[in-house]
Amino acid sequence: MTNCPSAIRRALWQLVLVVTTLGAANVLAQMATLPASPPGSRVATFAGGCFWCMEQPFDKLDGVLATTSGYTGGTKTNPTYEEVSSGGTGHTEAVQVLYDPKKISYEKLLDVFWRNVDPTVKDRQFCDVGTQYRTGIFVHNDEQRRAADTSKAAIEKSKPFKDAIVTPIVAATEFWPAEEYHQNYYLKNPVRYGYYRTGCGRDAKLKQLWGSAPH
Repeated sequence: MTNCPSAIRRALWQLVLVVTTLGAANVLAQMATLPASPPGSRVATFAGGCFWCMEQPFDKLDGVLATTSGYTGGTKTNPTYEEVSSGGTGHTEAVQVLYDPKKISYEKLLDVFWRNVDPTVKDRQFCDVGTQYRTGIFVHNDEQRRAADTSKAAIEKSKPFKDAIVTPIVAATEFWPAEEYHQNYYLKNPVRYGYYRTGCGRDAKLKQLWGSAPH
């Protein structure tokens, strides 16, 4: 009888181990994969707060082949949504854009990016607060960096608001696709997406910042 508590504890730990292992396997199975890159295609990576809201404006552009929601700028391998949303991994929610440079330029993607974010705030976007919602342009090569720097300088001169732009331009690091249920969320769950976007005040703030021009 004196050994029963130890045996029970061992059994419980074994059960926890099994459940944890199965849970991890299920999470990995739910992670999305990056789309195949056709010959000649390019990749651009942007962070603009909630990645649900950043897929839609790029998806509607002619020349954009695919968008993928994910995590970048952090230190943990294969981060999950729960880990990133806790703010402890250093990642930010981001969207990776696969595009055909023969049909759309990187400069055009930059223009769409700027007009879909509030570049005047640090470590937040609209109702979402934390480093995991920070904005950023993640450049993949020197050509993209030059274009991003030029674009930022032009926005600084022409911006219709007085606050300084604090969105950084940084080198792209590993991009981890988010879980499958996050991909194309605005198409899979249009009602819930609409409630979130409106409730977060995103469109109202974008109109205040950039005016009524399409964004």
